[in-house]
Amino acid sequence: MSKNVLVLPGDGIGPEIVAEAVKVLEALGTDIQLEHGLVGGAAIDATGGPLPEETMAKARDCDAILLGAVGGPKWEPLDIAIRPEKGLLGLRAGLELFANLRPAILYRQLADASTLKAEVVSDLDLMIVRELTGGIYFGQPRGVRTLDNGERQGYNTLVYSESEIRRIGHVAFQTAQKRDKRVCSVDKANVLECTELWRQVMEEVAKEYPNVQLSHMYVDNAAMQLVRAPKQFDVMVTTNMFGDILSDCAAMLTGSIGMLPSASLDKNGKGMYEPIHGSAPDIAGKGVANPIATVLSVSMMLRYSLNESEAAQRVDDAVVRVLDQGLRTADIYSAGTEKVSTSQMGDAIVAAL
Repeated sequence: MSKNVLVLPGDGIGPEIVAEAVKVLEALGTDIQLEHGLVGGAAIDATGGPLPEETMAKARDCDAILLGAVGGPKWEPLDIAIRPEKGLLGLRAGLELFANLRPAILYRQLADASTLKAEVVSDLDLMIVRELTGGIYFGQPRGVRTLDNGERQGYNTLVYSESEIRRIGHVAFQTAQKRDKRVCSVDKANVLECTELWRQVMEEVAKEYPNVQLSHMYVDNAAMQLVRAPKQFDVMVTTNMFGDILSDCAAMLTGSIGMLPSASLDKNGKGMYEPIHGSAPDIAGKGVANPIATVLSVSMMLRYSLNESEAAQRVDDAVVRVLDQGLRTADIYSAGTEKVSTSQMGDAIVAAL
């Protein structure tokens, strides 16, 4: 049965990297139909809003979404309520994509690309499970107000319900069951009541998974430990904001943020797949962006939402073969390797298939 994938290139380097990922997807020969849509700044320019209803309708009807990136300085002067990033948040909330899986894997070919010593990061393979539709990014009330004394005050609300914590906990423990059976829950329970509840609920969920070991860590210590000894972690589960920060920290352990994919899933496994890096407007249009994170996002899409695990493995293997050939985009280039453009990297991966 044919599957339908919605392609949302977005802004900045988004169209460039998505084009290479689409080439890889089409080269697999699977029965997948592609639709295209607008989101972010590109949607603002065309329709006046970051998430047109047409895009949202296509997103509801498709089997999976492949996203590039949104945002850029061009749209920063706009009111925060209609900036490109609101399109991304709208997709996550509207489709209830509450579980964000962000793997951090260091390919042996790129051990020298990491800023940390090889013995610290070699064979790194961890998964960050980030709650994606709650927390301080969505909590109400929020805004900027003027106090009686005339001073302006910004405010946001960190809020989580027990059910939100419980469902992301189940995702983390089920993910750990397929790995090394260890979950580290990251919170700030010593000062934030909201994450004190987070810790309590994680303890309750853990009782349903007796073969998985649960530990807890404050977020400030977790940030330090990611740099000090990252291989101590198997699966990390945390809140929306903490996960946003920690996953970018973990990205640099692997040598480049341009290497890391992500999956954002609903309760039924439907998902939106995207590289974790941003739109990188400073290099947009120069043909130097690394498409590998987007290609690996295709692999995750095939595995998690489209039930094409064999095709996913073919993509993973092709990326490894290209790295073995010494081909590198600028972000992972080192002496003794060959620097290639965005499209050349995509072509090489297609050839390796």
